[in-house]
Amino acid sequence: MAHARITRDATLRRNRRILVTGGAGFVGSHLCDRLVERGAHVVCLDDLSTGRRQNIEHLIGNPRFSLLVHDVVEPLPIRLEVDEIYNLACPASPPAYSAVPIHTTLTSVLGAHHLLELATEQNARILQASTSEVYGDPEVSPQSETYWGHVDPIGPRACYDEGKRCAESLFFDHARLLGTRIKIARIFNTYGPRMSTDDGRVTSNLIVQALSGADMTVYGDGSQTRSFCYVDETVEALIRLMATPDSVVGPVNIGNPDERTINDFAAIVRRMTGSRSQIIYRPLPVDDPRRRCPDIGQAVRLLDWLPNIALEEGLARTIAYFRNELVRQPARREVVA
Repeated sequence: MAHARITRDATLRRNRRILVTGGAGFVGSHLCDRLVERGAHVVCLDDLSTGRRQNIEHLIGNPRFSLLVHDVVEPLPIRLEVDEIYNLACPASPPAYSAVPIHTTLTSVLGAHHLLELATEQNARILQASTSEVYGDPEVSPQSETYWGHVDPIGPRACYDEGKRCAESLFFDHARLLGTRIKIARIFNTYGPRMSTDDGRVTSNLIVQALSGADMTVYGDGSQTRSFCYVDETVEALIRLMATPDSVVGPVNIGNPDERTINDFAAIVRRMTGSRSQIIYRPLPVDDPRRRCPDIGQAVRLLDWLPNIALEEGLARTIAYFRNELVRQPARREVVA
């Protein structure tokens, strides 16, 4: 589904001091790029556990950018003066957060706590990068911000799902009790360059498998759906949300309502890569959502934002990136779901 592009970029006052946690990650690094381009002074804070230095290497040496290697679970090691904070610190792919479930929960909760204290102290705006996973395996579709979700609180995905839900609760309690200037974005599936070849997400899995000539793995019967938003558009929505008046708090869904089955998505990837890989089916992981489709009415109304990049256009850019990555480094042939 293609939408009419809203071309006005969010305004950003030059010389803003902005902290981006998780800034060496997939989405975070693109956010750092955009903020630096628009004249902000950006501190990228990342423990480099899932973020990658190569994602922000091109920014090193820029006088408006600095990298602070630190784990947000621990108190901040230095005093930072900031006007805005984007909190993207957390493993975001199932293999990554499943490998360190306790630390994932602590990152979501303790990390949010430390950053909220900083925001409150400095009267800075703080945006929480929450997730569509707060809706769990939804019983309604599309999912709107008023839907409370259908989440297994003790399942293998709970470290991420419930961690993000608790972080939202902390944000709202800070706003109610202390007047902290908060924003909540619920990000749906985002894809594009700088995804890791082995991060286990459906986009990277299928593209890497197709380019490598390996079997393309679909879980379940492939009828489950996802909605894919290109990373540039997700980043633009985050910046626009941060730029709204303090009265706009959220949560606001950010994603593309163009809903696709995994079977359809796999077929598109196979065609666009020119692959002869076979599509094979494996059991569906526990608590894997059956449908994922955002209601973006609030984003349209509050942010004057619509995703415009068609799936095939975004995939062409992403496939080109992965082709280059597979030349630069050997791909893992066994990709975890």
